[in-house]
Amino acid sequence: MLNIILFGPPGAGKGTQSEKIIDRYNLTHIATGDLFRKHLGEGTELGNLAQKYMDAGNLVPDEVVIGMVDEKLKENKNNNGYIFDGFPRTVTQAKALDALLEEKGQPIAGMIALDVPEEELKKRIKERGKTSGRSDDQDDKKIENRIKVYQEETMPVAKYYDSQGKFVKVKGVGTINDIFENICSEIEKLKR
Repeated sequence: MLNIILFGPPGAGKGTQSEKIIDRYNLTHIATGDLFRKHLGEGTELGNLAQKYMDAGNLVPDEVVIGMVDEKLKENKNNNGYIFDGFPRTVTQAKALDALLEEKGQPIAGMIALDVPEEELKKRIKERGKTSGRSDDQDDKKIENRIKVYQEETMPVAKYYDSQGKFVKVKGVGTINDIFENICSEIEKLKR
């Protein structure tokens, strides 16, 4: 079983690359953003709570996210592995994810981080905002806050996995296919 975390700031291309990785390696995609949107679309209490945090450009509380991920893991027991996209975002979430997966005998193989300069991130998010319908993709202050939150609260997750020898950076600028092939070369190393 291959369990990987695709990591990077908002606008790094995680969604685009995770689709390609899923196709090549037949992994189950777990993106907290998708889980939140499902709840938002259904108008659940959790969805309304998540919306409040997301609209402000802040992270949804750990216990809410972890519960949603655990539910998704239980729904998809028989597969080749998981690709975690946009999760974990805090060291607390990383430790909780590790504990969940260890309990199932399916540890994280590695974290692959997309490295993209901040100005490129802002440009990509604004461009995405033209079609996404997300208010936080169109507001400069919210975009800057999301990047700041990532740097302050999420970057420590990279250090956490680096301390386990499970972290690698991939240049996230270039053609989609070039970036994808660089990611795949790292995934192949994880499979050994």
